[in-house]
Amino acid sequence: MRRPPLAATLVVLLAVAIMVGLGFWQVHRRAWKEAMLAQFTVAEQVTTPLVITGADLPDNAGYRHVRWDCPTSGPDQVVGGRNADGRYGWAHVFVCMHGASVPVPVVIGWSPGVTPVQWTGRAIAGVAVPGPKAGIVLHNADGSARETAWHIVADPPLAGLIANARPDPRDIPNNHWSYAIQWFAFAVIALVIYGMALRRR
Repeated sequence: MRRPPLAATLVVLLAVAIMVGLGFWQVHRRAWKEAMLAQFTVAEQVTTPLVITGADLPDNAGYRHVRWDCPTSGPDQVVGGRNADGRYGWAHVFVCMHGASVPVPVVIGWSPGVTPVQWTGRAIAGVAVPGPKAGIVLHNADGSARETAWHIVADPPLAGLIANARPDPRDIPNNHWSYAIQWFAFAVIALVIYGMALRRR
């Protein structure tokens, strides 16, 4: 029996090790995501509003009812969105600033039309959502794109608008297990194909 080629075998084994490592990484990510979603689910049940100052979101604020002040805001940025009844239309988003700190998008409400509304900023009650607001692109001073760490969905809505769909942590995808299975399957397939190639030598 001929010996397997050393270089090819090392390459295949390295590739398989990487795939297996990525599979276990996705397993760990799944556990992390489940813990995060459980924390968000508990937070959304807390009825006492959390008062936030500045532009930094506390670690325990995700999906909490919050009170926040928007001293200055930019123009209305209208993006696609759903209202509390599940109807598709337009969400009205204003980017609020606290001096030179990070901007925070605020979804002040929903409407069936795309016409912008006027809102100059003030105290807000709503739900704090970790992550950027989809459809809103912010820029640094040099013009490069930037993302915000969180945004707010106003509750109740402002400027005479209709209530936007309430943020739901159950909408956050948690498909890390399927990704892990795919990586493990790729590793097995690579070994099978390499084994078949060796048999034909």
